[in-house]
Amino acid sequence: MIYLSAPDVGPAEREALLAAFDSGWVAPAGPDLDAFEAEMVAFIGGDLHSVALSSGTAALHLALLLHNIGPGDDVLVPSLTFAATAFAVTYTGARPCFVDCDVASWNIDVELIASELDRRSRAGNLPAAVMPVDLYGQCADYVAIDALCKQYDVPVLVDAAEALGAARGGHEAGSFGACTALSFNGNKILTTSGGGMLVSADGDLIDRARYLATQARQPVVHYEHTDIGFNYRMSNLLAALGRAQLDRLPSIIERRAGFNHRYREALAAIDGVGFQPVPADSRPNHWLSVITIDPGSHGTPHEICAALAEQSIEARPAWKPMHRQPLFEGQPMLSGRVAERVYATGVCLPSGSGMSDADLERVVDAVVSVLS
Repeated sequence: MIYLSAPDVGPAEREALLAAFDSGWVAPAGPDLDAFEAEMVAFIGGDLHSVALSSGTAALHLALLLHNIGPGDDVLVPSLTFAATAFAVTYTGARPCFVDCDVASWNIDVELIASELDRRSRAGNLPAAVMPVDLYGQCADYVAIDALCKQYDVPVLVDAAEALGAARGGHEAGSFGACTALSFNGNKILTTSGGGMLVSADGDLIDRARYLATQARQPVVHYEHTDIGFNYRMSNLLAALGRAQLDRLPSIIERRAGFNHRYREALAAIDGVGFQPVPADSRPNHWLSVITIDPGSHGTPHEICAALAEQSIEARPAWKPMHRQPLFEGQPMLSGRVAERVYATGVCLPSGSGMSDADLERVVDAVVSVLS
């Protein structure tokens, strides 16, 4: 079976994990955890701070809590995303209000944000935050989003779970907004098997996140609590795995970019097939290569995925929009036509950097055969 985005781990990761094990630092805290946090912000660049956590979802949850978001608040969230983005908003008691994506990148539509902030400002009902998502490893237009939200004093809390190593307008993923959530889940471009990180230029914010993520324990000998905390810290063992992955990340990104190029080359001559658009100032990490199929030309995404599954190749339809999910029926939604079109036409192809060249050609041949 060739999977969509299987973990790419090998001897370096095994050696790092065993070294951490043999060091005796098996409990959550430890030198690899501190080093992973420092090395991550050095990789992103700039004067940043970070705290490694149990998941990207935990990072999103803390980002919202750190901005005092709770019941009665609204948060603008793109509809075209994985459910964790919207779920984190609901954990706080706030309400996700969905926004369509743009045609240029499939990320949250800045013009729709602008019109919604203007409308809400005049009504005295501004959202508590805007939470963009860097879809499939491509950053949203944060230069525009940050400038727009500053006009209304609305924080930008970034979900960059899929985008580590990507950039937009010369700025790296992880350097945008009031804070950024990263994910190191098993299918991500860098994995710690499970884990995430919260990154921010605000050191006090990250200190507070670290405190809340460690059960909000007061610095005394006995167990003293004045806040509700969470068991959200990453373990030292997983951080060791992450450090080895981070060393290899540039080559991982390069390999995925090569796969994307090969897909574009192989499918260029097939009518009705396109790819996720890439703006001129965008440098994706190519976490997933996503094609689009014109309606009625080669079958539906579900039919194409089923045909590839018969050849032991995993493919997935594009994210089903949040405003189409039964759970969020009736929630506010701005437009939706672009997100619905991406879902109706999009197919995610195997993109894991651990694929061999032979595996890649097997996928290419299968996709060409199915589309033909």
